[in-house]
Amino acid sequence: QVQIVESGGGLVQPGGSRKLSCAASGFTLDVYSMGWFRQAPGKEREGVSCMGHADVSPHYADSVKGRFTMSRDSAKNTVYLEMNSLKPEDTAVYYCAAERASFCGLTPWTYDYWGQGTQVAVSS
Repeated sequence: QVQIVESGGGLVQPGGSRKLSCAASGFTLDVYSMGWFRQAPGKEREGVSCMGHADVSPHYADSVKGRFTMSRDSAKNTVYLEMNSLKPEDTAVYYCAAERASFCGLTPWTYDYWGQGTQVAVSS
């Protein structure tokens, strides 16, 4: 049974940092690509970062490039999203998702499995 569980969300001050975790079970990251997405109230879900199992390095949306870092621990079947220099506009529910593909993309409709999301709020 496929399961994706995000954790690590919470309230952060502007300029602060937060690290999200995404634990996957029921499948292996060796044949799946993983993505991080977010959805703010009243807005569409948008891609933040992704990493294909065949990718050399992660891909990032322009809005987070240089501030967010995605990583993968295959031994733990877990991916992470380290977020630095957070801004109020980063406030959203963050989702982790998986698709059976060698290379990833930042479009949510290609992903097969989703976690329940974790809320990140950036506010003073």
